[in-house]
Amino acid sequence: DVEGFDAASKATILASLAFHTTVPVEQVHREGILGVTADVVQQAEREGRVVKLLAICERIDGPEGERIAARVHPALIPDDHPLAAVHEAKNAIFVTAEAAGDLTFYGAGAGGPETASAVLGDLVSIARRHVIGGPGVAVSSHANLPIAPFGDVPTRYQLRLAVADRPGVLAAIATILGRHDVSIASIEQHVADGPTASLVLGTHAAPEGRLQRVVDALRTHEDVASIDHVIRIEAQA
Repeated sequence: DVEGFDAASKATILASLAFHTTVPVEQVHREGILGVTADVVQQAEREGRVVKLLAICERIDGPEGERIAARVHPALIPDDHPLAAVHEAKNAIFVTAEAAGDLTFYGAGAGGPETASAVLGDLVSIARRHVIGGPGVAVSSHANLPIAPFGDVPTRYQLRLAVADRPGVLAAIATILGRHDVSIASIEQHVADGPTASLVLGTHAAPEGRLQRVVDALRTHEDVASIDHVIRIEAQA
């Protein structure tokens, strides 16, 4: 699922069930793993993180009230997070419940017998509900919460930049972030042989729209030779 289609389908089902709100798959932001390079993975390892393709469904609060957000994209998570240990064809769901706290459900995400078992379970549920008249899984959308635009969803970014190796560049970069009301959480600089240095920035949480405007501004700045990677950070290290 390199482009995240399967994860987006799962996100729309899970978000609709969890939040009692119809969440169309067209309103699930989707990014795959095609942009994840060896450089991103190596940087994550140095920081005690791993890269995972996540489907994230959440309630967010703001001036507009409570809304639902669903998104699929690669992200950095701490290597001791329960989702970091999910490998191969396994899937896991990490739930934060208001009363029950953190819960993790783990199992097969692919395979012939596993898929057949899930399909058969759905058929049995349909038969009970529509043929026998017994209990089945019904659709619940009584909450009917609005879906938040992706630009309003709060997240954190890690950016790796190749910048001019001269005084004042870091201040110029910080000014760009400050202009868009995004604060810096961490800075790591690697001086290379040549006219550029490598700068790795981590941000505090901010709406996705603001972070994207920061990236757009950096792309056109005279001191930024290139943006080598942009990846979101989820959970706390």
